[in-house]
Amino acid sequence: MLTLPEYPWEQLAPYRARAAEHPDGVADLSIGTPVDPTPELIQHALRESTDAHGYPTTAGTSQLREAIASWYVRRRGAQITPAQVIPSIGSKEFIAWLPLLMGLGPGDAVVRPEVAYPTYDIGAQLVGATPVAADSLSELDTDTRSRVKLVWTNSPANPTGRVDTADQVREKIAEARAIGAVLAGDECYAELGWDQWEPGVPSVLDPAVNGGDTTGLLSVYSLSKQSNLAGYRAAFAAGDEQIITTLINSRKHAGMIVPAPIQSAMVAALNDDAHVQEQKDRYRIRRGQLLAALTESGLHVDHSEAGLYLWTRTVASAGRAATAEDTWNLVQRFADAGIVVGPGVFYGEAGNGYVRVAITATDDAVAQAVSRIRRGI
Repeated sequence: MLTLPEYPWEQLAPYRARAAEHPDGVADLSIGTPVDPTPELIQHALRESTDAHGYPTTAGTSQLREAIASWYVRRRGAQITPAQVIPSIGSKEFIAWLPLLMGLGPGDAVVRPEVAYPTYDIGAQLVGATPVAADSLSELDTDTRSRVKLVWTNSPANPTGRVDTADQVREKIAEARAIGAVLAGDECYAELGWDQWEPGVPSVLDPAVNGGDTTGLLSVYSLSKQSNLAGYRAAFAAGDEQIITTLINSRKHAGMIVPAPIQSAMVAALNDDAHVQEQKDRYRIRRGQLLAALTESGLHVDHSEAGLYLWTRTVASAGRAATAEDTWNLVQRFADAGIVVGPGVFYGEAGNGYVRVAITATDDAVAQAVSRIRRGI
């Protein structure tokens, strides 16, 4: 029987218990689940589609495929057709099972960023492949590079909020193509660029970075963040038509199908940009309040130029590398103030010393957290 590592968030239990002792309650800034209502136009589309007596299609309805392709063209600067897209039951599912559906196994390597969402590693481990942490293929030795079959990029990144420039995306595509690996860009936070990235974040499907050729490329996206659809499990991928066609066939055999009412809700979400901007404006206010409080309290926020998190640390002591203990000490300090944050060590050794502060809490919880942070963490 395959034994995977313990789900990391279970380690937060004692810190949650400590935070719960605060007389004014817990301010949970850890996981980052959406807390605002799902827009009514999406709820309406779901309600109108509940008479779903027939089996849905794995490839998605023609309306959904057209909506996904149109969204990529309109919002991501891509040049793709409905034949190049596929819906998925949330993006986490797609990320975890992609190595299996690609036919990877022992001896193969899957590369992911040095600080990264744990599911990239889990996907590799499920098939017996080797997960490798590297921000560039040039960091790898010749033997490892020869075994790489899948390269994950994540921009904007979870947990750091770091964004790859167009030149960096272009370089990563070139590196993957040079060794014949598929490059999959996890771009789930792309609509949440701040400051210099407000106009848009580069996509692997943008012809300006891929030369107008999507061969060997996939972009993965989720509606959880931009449309408050985490509970719907509504996501999709797009890119290389041959890979998409193969994935659709494999997913048909495995019964990995997005329910018909959810497909209808996705169409409504993808065809409306106004609700996305409204939600982003809510996050902008919460982000500004938390960022100011953290920095004024003497903590340091790195990157965080996009996405839903503030990548936070204490100012490191001169001449000493941060450790996992530094992270847990900082988690404890937040818990003592009734605040729950995400430990940076969940995202690899490069996360030592950091915590991830989510901006997705309610206005009241954010206000409570800001007040407590200002009183001292």
